[in-house]
Amino acid sequence: MIQKYRTFFIIAGLVISGIFLWYFRSIVAYIVVSAVFAVIGSPLVQLLTRIKVRKFAIPRSLASALVLVFFWLVIIGFFSFFIPLIASEANKFSEIDVNAVLKSFEGPIAKIKEFAGGTSIAGEEKSLEQYLAEKFTSILNISYLSNFFGAIAGILGDIFIAIFSISFITFFLLKGDHILRKAVITMVPTDVEEKVIHILDSIDKLLKRYLIGIIIQVSMIMLLATIGLFIVGIDFSTVLLIALFVGIINVIPYVGPIIGILFGLVIGVAANIDLPFYSGILPLMGWMLVVFIIIQVIDNVFFQPLIYGSSVKAHPLEIFLVIMMAGSFAGITGMVLAIPSYTIIRIIAKEFFNKFKVVKKLTENI
Repeated sequence: MIQKYRTFFIIAGLVISGIFLWYFRSIVAYIVVSAVFAVIGSPLVQLLTRIKVRKFAIPRSLASALVLVFFWLVIIGFFSFFIPLIASEANKFSEIDVNAVLKSFEGPIAKIKEFAGGTSIAGEEKSLEQYLAEKFTSILNISYLSNFFGAIAGILGDIFIAIFSISFITFFLLKGDHILRKAVITMVPTDVEEKVIHILDSIDKLLKRYLIGIIIQVSMIMLLATIGLFIVGIDFSTVLLIALFVGIINVIPYVGPIIGILFGLVIGVAANIDLPFYSGILPLMGWMLVVFIIIQVIDNVFFQPLIYGSSVKAHPLEIFLVIMMAGSFAGITGMVLAIPSYTIIRIIAKEFFNKFKVVKKLTENI
């Protein structure tokens, strides 16, 4: 009887597990981040435990604590470098002379007036120049930035809880070798234990490759953006800000690169707004666009095949549909997590549902 409804019980169990994970998604997010830290930190912990000074060897608990402290020092150093940079750029934007900006755009404004056949904005008793001046002033108003940072300060309590939780979980994942793996194996029935072990081995292997690939991809895009934008004449501090954003946002499939390009163009133009439009700003935008296009070509031709080919092993159309569905269901977060989640689902399906033709087709390359 049990064997007859085996498939039904497995599917029901997966559905219930999915609902449970969604309900406790905040805790799941902490565990996922901690697991990523543990994957990166495990080799460092093993290296430290092998170090011996005479008869003294570093205990695994101390090595785990040292690696965890190292991670947070790197993160703190990262933010300590970039937050003042962001604040400096924000101050530059707040000091922009709106009248000088409008003067630089005299040519385009004249063409807009000519095309619109008038000098005032429809429905408003003001000239195009006045309208644009008001909009520029509101955009560059530093109070918006103050409100933004105030909102960030308002969630510091949640951030503290997240930091504490991630640190606590990461420490025990590093200290207890394969603790999550052992916990999962303990909870499954004995008759499927071998399949679960194989699933965990496959997930560990593919997700490690995916994670390493993402880190390489982000780092290389940041490097290429820094070199390219600096060559075209953008100030180095502005280049670092753009490169950081472009590299990180590129992790979001399809949408991320577009957002990164638009952000880079806006920041690059704003930082050089005192240049004449036709002889300065327009050529600068053109060269920046060339740099971004080259980066995307390199990313699509070299980086993405390396990442997806070694981890996902799925057809590009298949990946696209999965990402779009995940985006519709959970927004940007869903798009970011779509590929690793889909990889895990395919691995599980291959072990438990390999009798179905659809599953065989979708998992034949794993």
